[in-house]
Amino acid sequence: MKIDNSVKATSNLPSGEGRTRTAKEAPKSQDAGSSEKVELSSLSARLQQMEQTIANTPVVDSAKVNEIKQAMSEGRFKVDTEKVADGLIDSVRQMLNAQTSKA
Repeated sequence: MKIDNSVKATSNLPSGEGRTRTAKEAPKSQDAGSSEKVELSSLSARLQQMEQTIANTPVVDSAKVNEIKQAMSEGRFKVDTEKVADGLIDSVRQMLNAQTSKA
């Protein structure tokens, strides 16, 4: 099983509340003499902080993985094959239901 961290960091965005970028700092436009401003709200800054926190959070619990590895190597890890089979059947049913509802 492969786990993919689908959360993308937005490290190229400015952070901080009320940050302002003037036209001088912005990419060149047709009217170089304008003094337009872009202000990010505190909500935007908070969202950026939350995205950074999520990006830095590990997807896998390393301690739990090591515990399972240890149990497997010692022969203590038991797989409930009926539970695995039931889970596979349920997931196939969900996929089939999703396909039939789209059609």
